[in-house]
Amino acid sequence: MVIVSVVEEPEFTDVIQNVTVPAGRSVRLACSVKNLGSYKVAWMHFEQSAILTVHNHVITRNPRVSVTHDKHRTWFLHISDVREEDRGRYMCQINTVTAKTQFGYLHVVVPPTIDDSLSSSDVIVREGANVTLTCRANGSPKPTIKWKRDDNSKISISKGHSVSEWEGEVLEMARISRLDMGAYLCIASNGVPPTVSKRVKVSVDFPPMLWIPHQLVGAPLYYNVTLECFTEAHPTSLNYWTRDDGHMIHESPKYHMENTVGVPAYKTHMRLLIRNINTEDYGTYKCIAKNPRGESDGTIRLYTSSPPTTTPDPRALTVPPPSRPPRRDTPLTDKGTKYQSNLNEIDKGKQKTDEGGGKTHLNWVGGASQVTGDADWRRCSIWVLVLLFIVPYYVMM
Repeated sequence: MVIVSVVEEPEFTDVIQNVTVPAGRSVRLACSVKNLGSYKVAWMHFEQSAILTVHNHVITRNPRVSVTHDKHRTWFLHISDVREEDRGRYMCQINTVTAKTQFGYLHVVVPPTIDDSLSSSDVIVREGANVTLTCRANGSPKPTIKWKRDDNSKISISKGHSVSEWEGEVLEMARISRLDMGAYLCIASNGVPPTVSKRVKVSVDFPPMLWIPHQLVGAPLYYNVTLECFTEAHPTSLNYWTRDDGHMIHESPKYHMENTVGVPAYKTHMRLLIRNINTEDYGTYKCIAKNPRGESDGTIRLYTSSPPTTTPDPRALTVPPPSRPPRRDTPLTDKGTKYQSNLNEIDKGKQKTDEGGGKTHLNWVGGASQVTGDADWRRCSIWVLVLLFIVPYYVMM
């Protein structure tokens, strides 16, 4: 009797899982078999038509590739420091008479990088020109490009068309103005961290412009005064002051100059302080701004003015002067009422004097002197006679 033993052929027991891995990491592909017997397992990179390993041996010269197994049941292909060129289909093969194979796919994702050699660098343009910015990026999957302004203000694509951000490798801006000056960010992303960006500075050149808030300034003698000019220029202008004869004004005990940079930085606030004004300081002053694109100037005339008046304290009492007899050439109005009032006051004063024994004071309105005693009363009697006899004479005329 002849006993014939049937040997089962090797088979795959599981599929090779597709794997996605970021570049720079390590990866392991698994190929599971049964009944391997004396057969051998090999790993190959299908796109490159390269044999990587056979059984326990590494065939490729790539030092990043190695192979291990789990009691001849599962064969592991190891790739360290994965690179973009490692992506593709990997084949596990059993060397039976009719070779048995199966595939797994290695997908390598690469974070975006910006290619500086193909991207725009900082640019300087004249105001009113057209500007084109370019940004090229590499990565897997292919990165998308977005443009934004560094200060989050809007991007002016053309007159009347502004956007918060612009998508695409190329950013075109028509008739650029000083308001478009600043830093622009090219942002590249593909879902694989980290997202990267490149900063492109756009400088817009234009000649100086001046704005003077007060072209006529008045100030009194011996006062201090400040003259002001506002400038806009790029590149930054050389700013200074002159007198009407063209002589430049320098820092001195008489003059103090101050330039304050505004926002945006192409704006400047010019101030000229003139101390202790004298007659020679009145006249014309010029603020001048110059840069490589041109120059501009403005004129301010300083003239003499009266010193500021102070408002009297309403709580202060104003004392009227003593009443006087009217002059002959003075028009008389309300004749009877005016002089009757004077007589009544004199009578009242006389009554108070009589009651006090001739020792009480008689106060004249607004006067500094006081009438006291008998001798003074006699002088008052003379005034009474004047009022009683002479004044009616003038009234009747």
